Amino acid sequence: MDITIHTTALPHDDPDASLIFYRDILGFEVRSDVGRDKMRWITVGPVGQPDMSILLAPPAMDPGITDDERRMIMEMMAKGTFGWILLATKDLDGTFEKVQASDAEVVQEPTDQPYGMRDCAFRDPAGNLIRIRQVD
Repeated sequence: MDITIHTTALPHDDPDASLIFYRDILGFEVRSDVGRDKMRWITVGPVGQPDMSILLAPPAMDPGITDDERRMIMEMMAKGTFGWILLATKDLDGTFEKVQASDAEVVQEPTDQPYGMRDCAFRDPAGNLIRIRQVD
């Protein structure tokens, strides 16, 4: 089989704040931005990697989700336990400094992990955990 990851989804509760974080702070390009107000689906991705994207989507829009499930999703987002993604960079310390300067919530400063990688972690405006690891 020849399967690749094309798009992964993360929730947002403030599309403008998410757009600023992913476009202006992380440097991703905007590939699409559809909808309006809080009902926007924004696709972003790393420059030079057109086959890999993140879809920033309003949470719990599926009509099959109950009100209790929507409430649970919003509670998990508020706690920062709903969505997460792992990213990679060749310059972890420089990336950390840039993201930290944006007032993003720092979860972990760059750290050498006992399992063999060096990484750091932030929360995006919706509370999603963003881990960034050093690669060569």
